[in-house]
Amino acid sequence: MAEFSGTPSGTHRRFAVVASRFNHHIVERLVDGALDALVRHGAAADDVDVVWVPGAWELPFAARRLLATERYHALVAVGAVIRGDTPHFDFVAGEASRGLATASVDFDTPVGFGLLTCDNEAQAEARAGGAHGNKGWDAALAALEMADLFDRLDVTDES
Repeated sequence: MAEFSGTPSGTHRRFAVVASRFNHHIVERLVDGALDALVRHGAAADDVDVVWVPGAWELPFAARRLLATERYHALVAVGAVIRGDTPHFDFVAGEASRGLATASVDFDTPVGFGLLTCDNEAQAEARAGGAHGNKGWDAALAALEMADLFDRLDVTDES
């Protein structure tokens, strides 16, 4: 029985971090966490692109455009959608999440999911380097591991 898993390795791989400017004070910390994780795990700074979009709604569209270039082994998507007094949160959070998942499947490329969907700003801050860690770091770690796993599976397919 063969068993496969990836390790978080960015060596000789290219990545993009696509980030929402909305709630910039939160998202900037998620981007910093993602970049830190990528570089600490072997990605060269020159092999990482950061792409800013207006809001979480635009994350899937930018992800699709980036994936279509076939330049990247994986993407990391980060943003923060904070619940307000209207149902806007439900539409943006749900559709952005679905769009990122669909982009990953359509382009057969991992997308690390670092889109915070929080009830309030305190919850978002706790997940952007606070008491609950940095979900940008976590999303980058998942992207690193999945990129490595996909490379391992591709080698197995060629054998």
